[in-house]
Amino acid sequence: MPGNLTFDALKKAVSAGEIDTVLTCIVDMQGRLMGKRFHAVHFIESGFEETHCCNYLLATDIEMYTVPGYESTSWEKGYGDYVIKPDLDTLRLVPWLPATALVMCDLLDHHTHNEVPQSPRTILKRQIARAEAMGFTPMMATELEFFLFEQNYDELNDSGYRDLKTLGRYNTDYAIFGTTKEEGVMRAIRNGLYGAGIPVENSKGEAEAGQEEINVKYAAALETADNHAIVKNACKEIAHQHGHALTFMAKYATDRAGSSSHVHQSLWQDGAPAFRDTDDPHGMSDLMKHYMAGLLAHASDITYFLAPYVNSYKRFCEGLFAPTKAVWSLDNRTAGYRVCGEGTKGIRVECRVGGADLNPYLAMAALLAAGLDGIEKKMDLEPEMKGDVYQAGQAREIPKTLGEAAAALHGSAMLRAAMGDDVVDHYHRAALWEIEEQTRVVTDWEVKRGLERA
Repeated sequence: MPGNLTFDALKKAVSAGEIDTVLTCIVDMQGRLMGKRFHAVHFIESGFEETHCCNYLLATDIEMYTVPGYESTSWEKGYGDYVIKPDLDTLRLVPWLPATALVMCDLLDHHTHNEVPQSPRTILKRQIARAEAMGFTPMMATELEFFLFEQNYDELNDSGYRDLKTLGRYNTDYAIFGTTKEEGVMRAIRNGLYGAGIPVENSKGEAEAGQEEINVKYAAALETADNHAIVKNACKEIAHQHGHALTFMAKYATDRAGSSSHVHQSLWQDGAPAFRDTDDPHGMSDLMKHYMAGLLAHASDITYFLAPYVNSYKRFCEGLFAPTKAVWSLDNRTAGYRVCGEGTKGIRVECRVGGADLNPYLAMAALLAAGLDGIEKKMDLEPEMKGDVYQAGQAREIPKTLGEAAAALHGSAMLRAAMGDDVVDHYHRAALWEIEEQTRVVTDWEVKRGLERA
């Protein structure tokens, strides 16, 4: 099961005084955990059935501002309630918080008790159901990168986020001694997550000073998305407990590499990898080729769900391992879509486009929607792009701005058919708001550049 705590085991732990708090967590548009802290006794008596929240939680920006222009909820409609419905299969311990358990929840309409279509968890569940109706089980994993800072969150906030000092002072990519300096935090993260039932494989230093990566075992798509959201929250909480801060921004500094969230994906059928064909020169089945062709055909359409902020697009630059071209290649880290595990049962496609700021549910749902469309239409896979893809001048480009990605999202017939107009229009509004806010704000760069010289 995705969690590590049954409801009966929770009841016993509460009765024994071992657990006194249960976190009921939904996921907002930004992929963050939102919800309530229940007294455990009330949760096992009635809270496990349902609770409620304001429906503005799926209509705010990253700063929790109530954004105008959404059809699903607004001041005019009164910002009513959603039902929070715990998924008891996801119950788990939270070892880094005293006497605490956590459960992931779905959002339901208050009147109909149907799942809210704009909810990220629902969007992913519907694409999984689509794959399952075709006989496939989507399997995925994410590699999550972040920067770990010497200061804590309050210190950074009070300084205006200036003079940020990473805990690591130089590139410690794969380096053991360098990462030993950060092990006080990283060991607590690995062990805490493992104790929460999340199958952590490893952590490592990444290819920039102060940058870390954490990897969790390949799993069914919904479990991977839940794990990803919990991992991000846990990393922040555990860093905070140790007097540090960390960021999942795609690009926190002009002169530093960005942080990614690569998404590995494959389909399984009858307990076996459906992407594998031992007779193919590279071990790729026709099904895998159709799936990848769908990813590439709709690469621009799905970019918003992989890069949802203005800042996200500043990560796409040459020579820093973030892709600029939406093409595929065999074991080539310069391509947006990389085939891994060539010739093995672990053959899969790694999408390298997404940053650490993505919402995992939306990213995985969009990738599935594109890949399944490729399968349904039996799309032909274009030839592999070889060599340094950064220098491939005629190759398909990743949208360069949020505006480009938003326009592709809005005009995507594939996503409208797969997710529904209400979902596409909802997230298109989110993209436009982000652009409106960025356009409105005077930045430090503008002041520094123009105050004297203009």
